Amino acid sequence: MAARDGARHLSLRATAAEAGFAPAALYGYFRNKDELLLALASEDLAVIARAMREAMERRDAASPLAAASGAALALLLQTETIAAAPAALRHRSGQNESERIFNGRLIGALNALSRATGQSTASRAAQIDVVLLAASLTGLAVLARSGRLSALGFETEELVARLDARFASTIKP
Repeated sequence: MAARDGARHLSLRATAAEAGFAPAALYGYFRNKDELLLALASEDLAVIARAMREAMERRDAASPLAAASGAALALLLQTETIAAAPAALRHRSGQNESERIFNGRLIGALNALSRATGQSTASRAAQIDVVLLAASLTGLAVLARSGRLSALGFETEELVARLDARFASTIKP
């Protein structure tokens, strides 16, 4: 439902109905829509991390970073759960299980992206570079999904190549 109708339009009641369950059945797993959205985004993060690792192993591009970035962007273009997740996170006070899982999967995706850069995440500067790279890819996906990139005359492949060139020249172990 999130893929078809958009994560922003997700509801527990409609999700339960589509799955053939009584609405109350989902409340045994998720307290609210935010927890359901975080669970979906967590799964998407795991898929993205795995796809980045596999793309680097297959050498889908000239560099590991371009391969990982291309794989991540391709999946980010197919889902809006990660873009919608901050709305579910910002209303929370403290961490619950859904948020801990989301954070763990986010770290996993960032680690996969870090490996693509060929550097360790031991330094704070290296961690910042990886977060900036992840934010760039996520932002590109939002712009592409909304049609803004094409309206501006850009293609995702061109921008991934530029990210690769910029980050490859500035990221140091």
